[in-house]
Amino acid sequence: MSRAFAEISFTPSVLAIQEQQGSAEGYAQFLEPDADRGDKVGPAEAEFISRRDGFYQATVSDGGWPYVQFRGGPVGFLKVLDDQTIAYADFRGNRQYLSAGNISDNDRVSLILMDYPNRRRLKIWGRAKLVGSKEDALLMTKLQDPSYRALPERAVIIAVEALDWNCPQHIPQRMTLEELEPQLKPVRDEIARLKSENKKLKIALDQKA
Repeated sequence: MSRAFAEISFTPSVLAIQEQQGSAEGYAQFLEPDADRGDKVGPAEAEFISRRDGFYQATVSDGGWPYVQFRGGPVGFLKVLDDQTIAYADFRGNRQYLSAGNISDNDRVSLILMDYPNRRRLKIWGRAKLVGSKEDALLMTKLQDPSYRALPERAVIIAVEALDWNCPQHIPQRMTLEELEPQLKPVRDEIARLKSENKKLKIALDQKA
């Protein structure tokens, strides 16, 4: 756990409940001045981010209501621009613009990136900025995957303020069809071989009959 995470998340109300529940002493170390800051994207985080095809993003409305949305795209569509900045092309969806509207009023965002097969999770807190697709053509070119057929309306640039790797406890192990393919292909090949063998045996038996 990082100090930046603790400073953002351990509000007075949270600290009070930690004290009541007996966990305050164990977490106090993460608020010490010499605790790892954890507010920069390192090689491990960059590699993890580059392999994701989606993430959960939380914003807050001007009425104080949280809104969590799944953002999906081609693998690696969430880009690391530098060690404190990540960004992605915001593709046209149902045109409700809930996240965009929330960000325009309150720039605080929280992201959760999941690796279900390996039961890993990375949390990111930051401040987001919206950049129209025509405002920075070079940035949009950098963020957009030409093979992905979707219309980007804007770029979302996030200045990272804290990162935290979560423990794997309670994360279910799930796999996409693409992730299962290395295990499924040998099974498909074996089924095809057996079908071919059965077909040849049937022909041979029919000829003997």
